[in-house]
Amino acid sequence: MSQRVLLHVGTPKTGTSHLQDVLFRNRERLLEAGVLYPADRFDAHFLAALDLMRLPWGGLETEAIGAWDELAAKVRAHEGTAIISHEILATASRSQVGRALASLGHDDGTEVHVVVSVRDLVRQIPAEWQENVKHRSTITFERFLAELRDPEHATRIATWFWGVQEIPEILDRWGYALPPERVHVVTVPPPGGPRDLLWQRFSHTFGLDELGEVELDLEAERANPSLGVPETALLRRINKAVNPVLDPPDYRPLVRELLAHQTLSARTRSARLGLPADVHPWAEELGHAWIAELRRRGYDVVGDLDDLTGAPAAPHWADPDSPRESQVAAAAVDAVRALLLDNARLRHEEERLHGEVVHLRRELDAARPVQRAKERALRVVRRSAPGRALHRAYRLARGRSSRSA
Repeated sequence: MSQRVLLHVGTPKTGTSHLQDVLFRNRERLLEAGVLYPADRFDAHFLAALDLMRLPWGGLETEAIGAWDELAAKVRAHEGTAIISHEILATASRSQVGRALASLGHDDGTEVHVVVSVRDLVRQIPAEWQENVKHRSTITFERFLAELRDPEHATRIATWFWGVQEIPEILDRWGYALPPERVHVVTVPPPGGPRDLLWQRFSHTFGLDELGEVELDLEAERANPSLGVPETALLRRINKAVNPVLDPPDYRPLVRELLAHQTLSARTRSARLGLPADVHPWAEELGHAWIAELRRRGYDVVGDLDDLTGAPAAPHWADPDSPRESQVAAAAVDAVRALLLDNARLRHEEERLHGEVVHLRRELDAARPVQRAKERALRVVRRSAPGRALHRAYRLARGRSSRSA
């Protein structure tokens, strides 16, 4: 059985996409060093998380059936260290956590560690609203903030947000059966620090910096980049226009990937999303309360809990619900340009494929007279007993039993 399991359960928007990309692309190198990242596809741990928590997810939950048990079996069969990582695990209930720990061998002596990466609410709240917009939401930022601040947490958005972002409660659910030294809190550094500092913290937590000669490829191929204020406002308007007519399988490659991630995220000079002045003190106060609670519990902290305080309120706040229309128009032009270029690419590919079809049809037409001649000759040969015997011998020599041979 696996001697140690490092179970990274979130939270979202804390560098998880980059971490999982590095682990997936380097899984063979890691395995050579005794570290298992069990995934035959990039979203393997996502599907396992859906299965563990029985979460509906646009139909993917049917594809996920059995994925957690399969993942856990691979972990139990490995003799060494195993890593599991997906941010939506943060919302697992205590009973689901119990099932996860048991399936990984916790009750049989396997050393299970839980890793939670965390970031201040000043950044997390705008980032989560933007993530909702990237997933077709049309909710305004004002309404989003109102739902989060409602103590009842009655709406779907509030339930999900606090399920994956309320750090003490997440750690309470995931760490209830573990000693505090096996619960690791990785803090996301504040803006302006070294670009690789977060990776260094992850690497230390997972023991990757102890692998000696193993050199990991850290270049990101997958990322979840952020958008500015006018770009997010544009995306929300696009959602309102296309949601009734664009199916989810088409939305993701066209809107989320092509427009949001590949095009609009490149506009880095526009105003960044932030909290309005009347909400900032509430988020800051909640962050201070979380810091005090985590210090009291004595978890292993990699980084600095003061990172959860968050930056001071910006002197000038850009309202994504009332953006500057000239900036939205400029972003829209870039979006149209990207769609036109992609359409041109698809047209060229269509023309190339059409040319291949025409060529294949010509080759087929040219081969038909020869094929007909072969069929006529075969019919003549099979009219006599010697001919049929000769044909059987031919098929045996070719290693085929088809009558068309």
